[in-house]
Amino acid sequence: MDPDELVRARAEYDRELRRDAAPDTARARVERAGAVVRQTAPRQGWNGVLWSDLDEDTADAEIAAQVAYFGGRGSGFEWKLYCHDRPADLGARLRAAGFVPEPAETVLVGRVGELAALPVEPPEGITLRAVEDEAGVELMMDVHAKAFGTHRPRIRELLLTLLRDEPEKLAAVVAMAGDTPVSAARMEMRPGCSFAGLWGGGTLPEWRGRGLYRLLVVHRARIAAERGILRLHVDASEDSRPILQRLGFEALGRTVPYTWEPGHGPGPA
Repeated sequence: MDPDELVRARAEYDRELRRDAAPDTARARVERAGAVVRQTAPRQGWNGVLWSDLDEDTADAEIAAQVAYFGGRGSGFEWKLYCHDRPADLGARLRAAGFVPEPAETVLVGRVGELAALPVEPPEGITLRAVEDEAGVELMMDVHAKAFGTHRPRIRELLLTLLRDEPEKLAAVVAMAGDTPVSAARMEMRPGCSFAGLWGGGTLPEWRGRGLYRLLVVHRARIAAERGILRLHVDASEDSRPILQRLGFEALGRTVPYTWEPGHGPGPA
């Protein structure tokens, strides 16, 4: 993207996915609270700050207000910090308030039309299974546990909730080698949003290097094209970033998730 297009794309991303964000499930709530937009969710749902409009004079008070709010609910939460957020030292202020930074990711954006047209087909012996029920979700969780080495109960809960309440928001797929799930990924969509998010792409170690990650990206892009979505966005790790950029994704900037848990910093214990 040229500099002007980058500015426009970043502004649209901030408006649609942050400032005017819709909740990720019907059971969550997104609200403007002071100078931030935050989501609150029950059970294992995602709680966090999506967007903020802060400066050097207001940042510390607003951070304290959000810590008090989520701490009062007995809930940990995430503050999604982007490289262009202000003030420039917001990350340092979050750390001083007891937040812990997770590894930085690169926000990548790709044009759906270009990605959907890429000539990619499944390798020999691989079939794609759409995730439409609890059995499909369990196949995804099996892949995630083996690919990432962790169990993800929050993701399992999210998938089951979306399939039950709002299946139009989700497109999830598992690559099968016979009866064995070997790769899996999902796409989340929001009504009226020109962006769809790619999440959770993972492949079993012994199946890496065979094009499955690329296959699932293009597969989801084709679904997005059928639904009239214009762009895909990804919070990319350093492992996935080069693959996505070779496919045509471009960087909007960097993001760092900062997490706060009750009892781990200033605020209600």
